[in-house]
Amino acid sequence: MTAADTQLQPRKKGLTRRQKRSLSRGIQYAVFVAAVIAFAVSADWGRLKNQFAQADIAGQMFPEVITLALKNTVLYTLSGFVVGLVLGMVIALMRLSSVGPYRWFAGVYIEIFRGLPALLIFIFIGVAVPLAFPGTEIVGGTYGKVALALGLVAAAYMAETIRAGIQAVPKGQMEAARSLGFSPARAMVSIIIPQAFRIILPPLTNELVLLFKDSSLVLFLGVTLEERELSKYGRDLASTTANSTPILVAGLCYLLVTIPLGFVVRRMEAKAQEAVK
Repeated sequence: MTAADTQLQPRKKGLTRRQKRSLSRGIQYAVFVAAVIAFAVSADWGRLKNQFAQADIAGQMFPEVITLALKNTVLYTLSGFVVGLVLGMVIALMRLSSVGPYRWFAGVYIEIFRGLPALLIFIFIGVAVPLAFPGTEIVGGTYGKVALALGLVAAAYMAETIRAGIQAVPKGQMEAARSLGFSPARAMVSIIIPQAFRIILPPLTNELVLLFKDSSLVLFLGVTLEERELSKYGRDLASTTANSTPILVAGLCYLLVTIPLGFVVRRMEAKAQEAVK
């Protein structure tokens, strides 16, 4: 066979890169669909419905699950968020301070409260504080204790977020403010912090979602019937009815708040990215 005959023979062509990518995606879809079908076929939906989806039990929870449990959960979350935001701002400024003891205290605080589980903070507030300060009552009762416990935990995370936001503001902003006669404190409050909050708004909103879920730890403080949040309310009714439907309804109420908040976070992140571009 001559070289000319070899050149005339058709070459075997493999899959193109796009075809390989399409084939890989098709295999992934097929595996996912097969897994869903296997789960749907193997699950005992009748038993699940009897245990988690009793319409009569779910109906008994309304409107109290909204007017009491969800309302308390929102109040606990917002109060903890406010305390955490204020304390986090102070810790962040201490972290950026030129005074050594301030920086050390802020660093130790952040490491401790980021490292400890939130459950231990709730137990500390509910048990250790009354033992250490006999006769001392935290303002607001249970609401005050929850706000303090959630705030102490949230402040450690918010402090780092706020610090990162302040450092993300161009240094020229402070220099421009000082050239206009602003004092360092006034420039920080009027110029730097507002710009920093526009940068960190998405992660702060995400922190609000985390606090909303952490509010379920209030049960370790001991609450009255009127102070129950969603998790405690659902567990109490589940014990009373010997059915898990109340827990499912409580979970759906959490999603009623967390899903819209998650959507808001994604929208704010998208807008922030567009502003950068």
